[in-house]
Amino acid sequence: MRQEFYETRKVKDKGEVQGTFLKGCVYVEEKFYLILAKNSAQMLLINKLLRENGIETDLVPSPPESGTVCAIAIKIQGVNLEKAKNILFENQIEVRGIYEDKKMKLQGLIDKKLGASVSKEFLDILKKIEDGDELLEKEIVYLLSTEDIKEIESIYAAADRIKRETVGNVLEIRGAIEFSNYCCKKCKYCGINSQNKIERYRMNEEEIMEVVGYLNKIGLRTVILQSGEDPHWGTERLIQLIKRIKKETGMRITLSVGEKSFEEYESLKLAGADNYLLKIETTNRKLFKTIHPDGDFDSRLKCSRWLKELGYINGSGNIIGIPGQTIEDIARDILYFKEMGINMIGIGPFIPAKGTVFENMPPGDIDLTIRTMAVTRIVCKKVYIPSTTALASLSKDAQIRALKAGANTIMLINTPAKYRTNYMIYNDKNMVDIDSAIYAAKKAGLELPKYLKL
Repeated sequence: MRQEFYETRKVKDKGEVQGTFLKGCVYVEEKFYLILAKNSAQMLLINKLLRENGIETDLVPSPPESGTVCAIAIKIQGVNLEKAKNILFENQIEVRGIYEDKKMKLQGLIDKKLGASVSKEFLDILKKIEDGDELLEKEIVYLLSTEDIKEIESIYAAADRIKRETVGNVLEIRGAIEFSNYCCKKCKYCGINSQNKIERYRMNEEEIMEVVGYLNKIGLRTVILQSGEDPHWGTERLIQLIKRIKKETGMRITLSVGEKSFEEYESLKLAGADNYLLKIETTNRKLFKTIHPDGDFDSRLKCSRWLKELGYINGSGNIIGIPGQTIEDIARDILYFKEMGINMIGIGPFIPAKGTVFENMPPGDIDLTIRTMAVTRIVCKKVYIPSTTALASLSKDAQIRALKAGANTIMLINTPAKYRTNYMIYNDKNMVDIDSAIYAAKKAGLELPKYLKL
């Protein structure tokens, strides 16, 4: 931010004239602050009050020092801090905390031994990571594309350290129920798209609740309800299901049911939905249209902004290796996650699905997928990054490697056996269960969550 200094002095020019003249200027770093509310409802109220009083806000992942994983903070400029505090006081609102939005510095990433074995360009980027500076697109591209073993190892080490210092060394475990494979969309890469000839199913509410009961019994705190865009499972039915899950278990609920209207998202949030996963898939508009022939990029962006505005823990993600994708595309995806303040980022390799136009294409590269997770951790810091089911489907070892390189979450597949083989969004899907999650955590050196009851 440019700060200018002026002085008032008299000058002689056809008589004495007093004027104000620029004496000098200096560039100072503008401060930002993060307001952490006690709950989602309070956060939305505060955000509304601040905006009504002319304070510009942004909703971003909570700061590391808050101790709250995957919560949303309200970001404001430092010049508005006192005004914001007065608004909170006048409305008798007590918040969890207010934190300066500081750079996250990491000392010790560079040593003499490393400096002698890597490029100067990489050292410059690593120095920016140490200092907590934002990376440019070209620097992210370098991290994604380097083939130097020492540099790759340093990227993974930095990502792992950032993970431990922001979200901790505990593996987060979520349980997913794929409750319908009906879908009205025509996404070219997806095995359950409306044009693919597969056996269709819909779980009923009682079947879903039976699985939810099991997840609650083993201590899981979050259930993921995932489906195609199925009109039969409309908003009113989902609201009824959400309320029942909340009443009977109190579990947090993540929805992954596609694009909806603002009013529908709002109704689902009011019913008790906590999180929403709606992947951007790619930020390349042309590629997005290619893989989503009946989709609209601007509509997807709008939905993601609505979810953020409504206070959802907002999930997005991309597919690594989708036909037509470039390294530059992936770098822009990562910057999008950062700029949008995404809380949960699902990064998985492309896996061809039988019956689709891409069924004979090669799968995405495992190493590039893990590298993307690591660089996303470096750029986005305090977010949930799952070691995805798609990655485990290509290699069980790859899921463990990802947990050592910035990922911190595993999603269990809890769809009943009689249905799960028909939820084939891609071929040879790995059915990750609680035993494989525990095995991966131990191999990756992560602690198991204390909420597990096994």
